[in-house]
Amino acid sequence: MLLVRHGQSEFNAAFTNTRVDPGIPDPGLTAIGRRQAAEAADALARHDVRRLVVSPYLRTLQTASIIAERLGLPIEIDARVRERAAFHCDIGSSPRLLAERFPALRFDHLGDPWWHDHLGLGRAETEAELDDRAGHFRRDMARRDDWRAVAVITHWGFVRALTGQQVQNGEILRFELAPA
Repeated sequence: MLLVRHGQSEFNAAFTNTRVDPGIPDPGLTAIGRRQAAEAADALARHDVRRLVVSPYLRTLQTASIIAERLGLPIEIDARVRERAAFHCDIGSSPRLLAERFPALRFDHLGDPWWHDHLGLGRAETEAELDDRAGHFRRDMARRDDWRAVAVITHWGFVRALTGQQVQNGEILRFELAPA
């Protein structure tokens, strides 16, 4: 399985400079982020990728849309590969708004909210909760025959929870799964 961190978002651009949450819910990609997504598509073209599994955040959907268009791949939305909720950027958009913005994709299986509502709950998602979510995803993917042909468009925190490694925006990481 290939893990792809989304391209640079408006949040990433601001946070990198200030280390302060700029308060941008569900940010989109910057011009740099769109370029990173196109570069990721070029890199993924060298692999036998047959499907994309994508987090429902705007930044991952935009990254995946660029990749899918270039490579002719189907997109499957899976909220389990979302970011660990700790900042304003981790507040998602409703399934209705996502369906309006991406009419070719299905969001009807998502709850509302589908993200960890850290502002409403008064706390960030814990590392244990993130690890549990990553573990469920890992086990489900290991049961699939096609996991080697999947690219997962996801986030820094999810990649770290799944692999123990940190990745930059637009970076691709190969991840081998143990058989289920």
